[in-house]
Amino acid sequence: MTQQVPQTPSTEPVLAGVRNFRDVGGLPTSDGRRVRYGRLYRSGHLAHATAEDAVFLSGLGLHTVFDFRNVADHKLDGLDVELPGVRNVSIPLSDPADGAEFWRMVRDGDMDELRSILAGGKGSHRMIASYRRMILERTAEHSRVLHALAEDSVPALMHCAAGKDRAGLSIAVSLLAVGVEREAIEADYLKSNDAHRRYKIRRSDTSAAGMSPEVMELLNPLFGAHPDYIAAAFTTIDETWGSTDRYLADGLKITPATRERLRERLLDEV
Repeated sequence: MTQQVPQTPSTEPVLAGVRNFRDVGGLPTSDGRRVRYGRLYRSGHLAHATAEDAVFLSGLGLHTVFDFRNVADHKLDGLDVELPGVRNVSIPLSDPADGAEFWRMVRDGDMDELRSILAGGKGSHRMIASYRRMILERTAEHSRVLHALAEDSVPALMHCAAGKDRAGLSIAVSLLAVGVEREAIEADYLKSNDAHRRYKIRRSDTSAAGMSPEVMELLNPLFGAHPDYIAAAFTTIDETWGSTDRYLADGLKITPATRERLRERLLDEV
């Protein structure tokens, strides 16, 4: 039975220039504990944060902002605004050359091009493959994040462009490491579909035809959070390592001592 995710505090803001921001506090672990509020946040990029957004973010007491975007993302959206006293760590989780032509067509392609790359489930299949690849090929990066959290990097904010895929997986891995139930991780992941959280689709053709219902339907698999995507990540862990524990130990080189430090930093006290 899927666990219910507790409501976040009523003070959770809707930031003007930052999409998909939230505190993952309150999520339950398998041994009855919960993620502590104010320790781990997730969002889309901070490049368009307003002055008021920056004041709010600065007030969170952040130690580190993890940016999982690549140089192509930085070129498209810009670098994050600087938050005084906060360490910014860039850990790209995708290669800007990987799929460059695909994403060019997403932004600039006409209807025939969009159908050719997205129709018939192609968009969903691409996203599932991407999630599998990030689990299999980005073990060093996810290991680096977990070790940083265990050492000194909390409170932390993790983000990519939309705060859904690369950040979503990194948040999922971090939550798995402290024993959060997969069902609760999925429920938090799916909150990226909330209307005020979704990434604003950018197309060169902003006319009615260029942003038509058919175009939006074709693009939805790329910009929506879907259960099949996070399930593909979990399945890849199980198929490759046999269990979450083996994934963390053998894939990410996380020792029991490091996992305990993570729990001390991220979970409520017993």
